[in-house]
Amino acid sequence: MRRLADVVRQHGPAYIERHRASLLPSHACALRSILHCRTPVMGGHVAVCAQCGVEHLLYHSCRHRACPQCGRAATTRWIAQQRDLLLPVTYFHVVFTLPSELRRLVRSHQKALLPVLFRAAFESLAALAADPHYLGARIGALAVLHTWTRSLEWHPHLHMLVPAGGLAPDGRTWRDVPRRKSKTPFLVPVQALGKLFAGRFLHLARRALPNVRIPEIPDGKSWVVFAKPAVQGADKVLEYLGRYVHKTALSDGSILACDDKTVTFRYRDSRDFQAKTMTFRGEEFLRRFLQHVLPHGFHRVRAFGLLHPAHRDTLRQLQLLLQPAAPPLSPPVLRPRLRCPHCKKGELVLLGAVSPATCIALAAQRHPWTTGPARAPPHAEGVST
Repeated sequence: MRRLADVVRQHGPAYIERHRASLLPSHACALRSILHCRTPVMGGHVAVCAQCGVEHLLYHSCRHRACPQCGRAATTRWIAQQRDLLLPVTYFHVVFTLPSELRRLVRSHQKALLPVLFRAAFESLAALAADPHYLGARIGALAVLHTWTRSLEWHPHLHMLVPAGGLAPDGRTWRDVPRRKSKTPFLVPVQALGKLFAGRFLHLARRALPNVRIPEIPDGKSWVVFAKPAVQGADKVLEYLGRYVHKTALSDGSILACDDKTVTFRYRDSRDFQAKTMTFRGEEFLRRFLQHVLPHGFHRVRAFGLLHPAHRDTLRQLQLLLQPAAPPLSPPVLRPRLRCPHCKKGELVLLGAVSPATCIALAAQRHPWTTGPARAPPHAEGVST
């Protein structure tokens, strides 16, 4: 089984050489980070096992969000933080998807149009929720951008976690969403939401790109939007969203083979849920992967309305209002313990940092510290710089 770093090492130089004139800085940064993650180039820390006394050199992680070796601890922290902000109510899982005619445009203008996607989705949902015919209240939402399909195609869409209710116009009363005859909570009609979302997105896109032609969407084509209660609980949806917050489009475990010409990976087909494989030329594989590296500084996760950090006091008051007993605090997220690769039992104690130059020299000399499993165990994600 190969790692993504092996693919970058094998095919990255040719890819960079061929696309040097058009290679985005964010893509070049991602390739460098993936290639160098947990190698001597990143520097490291000397650690000693508290049980067997063997010393190890642990190379630092790159902490790039496109690196499949990084992000596990950050995801755990994020889920814990969001869980502490949940309201004791039912939640809805809402998804907004752009039609295929607009995907190329959004990929070419990510800095301008991805924020438009966030804004159009929440404003459409909030407008319908504010209508007394449906809810008549101010809502909140946590939105996460997802850009890839299982086969690494560009497919931008938003997942939203939305409380099933909102703050009434008096600013003090919580108003639950109505229920249908089947007693199922009803947020807003998805057909109306889709139409509102379509109009809002196109309006904001034309304002963001006044000199760019916006593709025509065929009459009658619906914009795929769905909203359903999170029957398994908001926690499960948070765990689902957490996969995309600090994770990349493809894990190391999905890569099956990499040779001089091709890369083969496995995926699960969303149509029949069967495990399948795909093989691409190395350049095409890297192109598909890198198109999901977002612009530098872009936030994949955004909170709106009542869930926005600016309204944190209001959110805490609602937690107390809906659950008079103090809501249980999430347990503290502890730093993963580093286990000794030698004895597999003892805990590693960090002694001090080692510069990249020293790490490279030690590796070149095949120093005992750098032989064998010199990296941190996978669950520890290396040592942050």
